[in-house]
Amino acid sequence: MIDKRSLRIVHCFRAPVGGIFRHVRDLIDAQIEAGHQVGIVCDASTGGDFEEALLSDMQDKLVLGLRRIAMQRQIGPADAIAAVRTYRTIKSMQPDILHGHGAKGGTYARLFGTLLRLSGNRVARFYSPHGGSLHYDPKTMAGRGIFFIEKIMERMSDRIIFVSAFERSVYTSKIGAPRCKSALIYNGLTDKDFEPVQANRDAADFLFIGELRTLKGPDIFIDALAKASIASGRALSGVIVGDGADRASLEKQAVAAGIDAHIRFFKPMKAREAFRLAKVVVIPSRAEALPYIVLEALAASRPVITSRIGGIPEILGNDSLALVSPNPQELAEKMLVVLSDLTAFRAALPDSNRLRQRFSVKAMAAQLESEYFAALNPPPV
Repeated sequence: MIDKRSLRIVHCFRAPVGGIFRHVRDLIDAQIEAGHQVGIVCDASTGGDFEEALLSDMQDKLVLGLRRIAMQRQIGPADAIAAVRTYRTIKSMQPDILHGHGAKGGTYARLFGTLLRLSGNRVARFYSPHGGSLHYDPKTMAGRGIFFIEKIMERMSDRIIFVSAFERSVYTSKIGAPRCKSALIYNGLTDKDFEPVQANRDAADFLFIGELRTLKGPDIFIDALAKASIASGRALSGVIVGDGADRASLEKQAVAAGIDAHIRFFKPMKAREAFRLAKVVVIPSRAEALPYIVLEALAASRPVITSRIGGIPEILGNDSLALVSPNPQELAEKMLVVLSDLTAFRAALPDSNRLRQRFSVKAMAAQLESEYFAALNPPPV
């Protein structure tokens, strides 16, 4: 039996970028503060200088180590080599808890956790989808294959942790009600996140911050900014902060839309630094689970326009004026409405005290710790 002292916790995920990486960093800080020993296994080829600096800052406090192994996003022949290396690495870390985040991390954590259990180790296998494979369409061959694998992997899972009610409902509709135990635990913010951030004097009108790929909607942001500029009769300004495979094509899109002189591209930076660069934060994602960036912007008292998708309405409320479809025309119209009366729009957003009560790192970590111990110490049958 594992008592409530120090656990050996290993977090496994592919890409050290975006919301998953933020989630894991916050969890690790709280888990270390609670006296647990923590380690990370993640991809060696993803991320730039910004992410490398964050990983470097974490390294000294990771008692179980920071291990990086090349992991592809898509399934391929190289997975066999990566899988063997990952298994050996995880085995050497001797975890009590193996927590996989995202599709690839979740597969590795549950598969290798099961192999460790077969060899006599008591390991609890946790999986947090964070959207991941749930974005696939069940009508496609790829989607059917992915969901079939997810169903099989349930037999190797001690807990599935959902970050929003929406994510849980999508899982149920596409895969079925989980046959293993599951829990809903919202992402949480630190007290520092709730310190207000003021925009710079020369701030642009709108900010996009996130990974530069289609799922996150940076192309929608550029088209909407161009449409709003035409409708307003003046050149509205924008800032894009992030990196990704679509960066070059997005820069070309800005040129083609005729707004390249009024939109600036920046490499990844801390969210609170980026918030100073514009008056309004825009999150035009096509799919999300429960994005940290929306929580971070609201906690920092920044005005937010965001897509009515995923778990975002659980943050803002279903009837929030901040919600739009991930559509350039609708987003452009909302941009103009918000700029016309920024004070009134701010007043319609959730109060920071309400957010603090519902989305707290301390609550998130405490609930997850309870699930860890429950999985390690199941009640007698």
